[in-house]
Amino acid sequence: MKKFLQDPRVLYFATLVLLLLPNIGLSVTEPMTLSDRVTNLLLPGGLYILLLTISRNPARNFWISFLLVFLSAFQIVLLYLFGGSIIAVDMFLNLVTTNPSEVEELLGSLLPAVIGVVVVYVPVIVLAVVKTRTAGYELTRRFRSLARRVGVAVTLAGCVSLTVSCLTGEDVRQGRYSVADSLYPVNVFYNIYLAGERTAMSSAREDKISSFTFEAGATHRPDSLREVYVMVIGETARAENFGIYGYERETTPGLSSTPGVIAFPEAYTQSNTTHKSVPMLLSAASAVDFDRVYDQKGILSAFSEAGFHTAFISNQRPNHSFIDLLGQEADEWYFLKEEAQGSENIYDISLVEALDSLMKSRRDQNLFVVLHTYGSHFRYNERYPSSMRRWSPDMPDDAVASNREALLNAYDNTILYTDRVLTDIIERLAAVGGCSALLYASDHGENIFDDDRNLFLHASPRPSAHELHVPLIAWTSDRHRALYPEVTRAMESNRARRVITSASMFHSMLGLGGIATDHYADSLSVTSGQLADLPYYYLSDRNIPVPIERIVRK
Repeated sequence: MKKFLQDPRVLYFATLVLLLLPNIGLSVTEPMTLSDRVTNLLLPGGLYILLLTISRNPARNFWISFLLVFLSAFQIVLLYLFGGSIIAVDMFLNLVTTNPSEVEELLGSLLPAVIGVVVVYVPVIVLAVVKTRTAGYELTRRFRSLARRVGVAVTLAGCVSLTVSCLTGEDVRQGRYSVADSLYPVNVFYNIYLAGERTAMSSAREDKISSFTFEAGATHRPDSLREVYVMVIGETARAENFGIYGYERETTPGLSSTPGVIAFPEAYTQSNTTHKSVPMLLSAASAVDFDRVYDQKGILSAFSEAGFHTAFISNQRPNHSFIDLLGQEADEWYFLKEEAQGSENIYDISLVEALDSLMKSRRDQNLFVVLHTYGSHFRYNERYPSSMRRWSPDMPDDAVASNREALLNAYDNTILYTDRVLTDIIERLAAVGGCSALLYASDHGENIFDDDRNLFLHASPRPSAHELHVPLIAWTSDRHRALYPEVTRAMESNRARRVITSASMFHSMLGLGGIATDHYADSLSVTSGQLADLPYYYLSDRNIPVPIERIVRK
């Protein structure tokens, strides 16, 4: 073994294999034509062969290509997690917007993938460290010359295949083949560029929206008494596990028995990532015009202009994302986990307590409050107290298909707990005795090893239906229903229709609150008799609206 490891060709070929692993994996998992697969293997492979001959010392070549090695390891974990797709723009943005505690939770439950990466990559890294300054550890001139000739030949063959792909290939999302979309690692580096571009646009947003106004006003009659409206944003809750929609387990006993509740069974989000879906819920942006988040304020500003005292209360940590920027348009905002001392795991019932406090301190004012829950975010069994554990076992929670029963039990317990939180909020609003309403939607759903693809979690650039079908639930008080029966009639009429939450939530909340602005669209509000049947687009990783038929996994 010692003699084997002293051969510099071992490190050369080991590095080459590490670099090619993602290309091999993607060629198997991604929908490609034959020429696309050949291109994906030959063109990068030829260039890797050449790259690894720059220095005579293969250890130095390893460090020259280390960024590619790192991306390779990242890509292999994603292939394990999602079964396909490249490292997306959203995933790079998540690196700077995801809290360390969430990363720790996720990695701790991806042990098979993490162990696999360690076993495959770490020995090569150790060998490169040891051999970087080892005297005489060099590739022979003859080997480098041969490798370069092979590299040139393979690269030229890859270029021929690329030409065929460009002329005949088709990308599953864009309808045509392009290097920036389909050729690894070019597509990953392009995604890194786009992530940086979007970060810069976010930084410039404050100046761009400083003079923006909705010119909003309140239209409800003075005899409405006090008005309190609450918009609840769920986290990772999928509609198919809600009892109110016919799920076999009674996960929503409170909502199912509460008067005034209207549930929309055909609601769908346009993104399976939190940092895109939540901004669309909080603003007038949707998949077809997502760039509005860079140019316009959100729903909290609209209610503020109409004379409401506004608040944004989150059970998530701030992460410098659009969610924070839109939330901080409120008159007051709170991130409960930031204010708590020494506790990472704060249950969503704390949002109800914060709402209670706000309603008491602002008892003479009309209120609009956005509550951002932690909902059903993985790890599921940490999202509810033991008193809400109806289905068990809810352990172990490692992200492997063999644990699906326990994972599903824990997930259903989170939905039961969400039901408790929502019914508690409704009880508080009903006790006000005035005109009040609640509108709840989840940002996206979740995969829980539901079929033979063994998909888990969310945020894959090519989502499943489990990630897109979300709950949308409204409640109105007795007073609201008496004063504005046309709103209740419209919601009842629209109950069975397909609703695109990303496009409709903003307008539906304005409709419930009686807020008039030129930015309100009847055709997008479930509170309107003019709700339109919208074509269903998914907001791609590149912020392109893609017809859902092109991208969704059934």
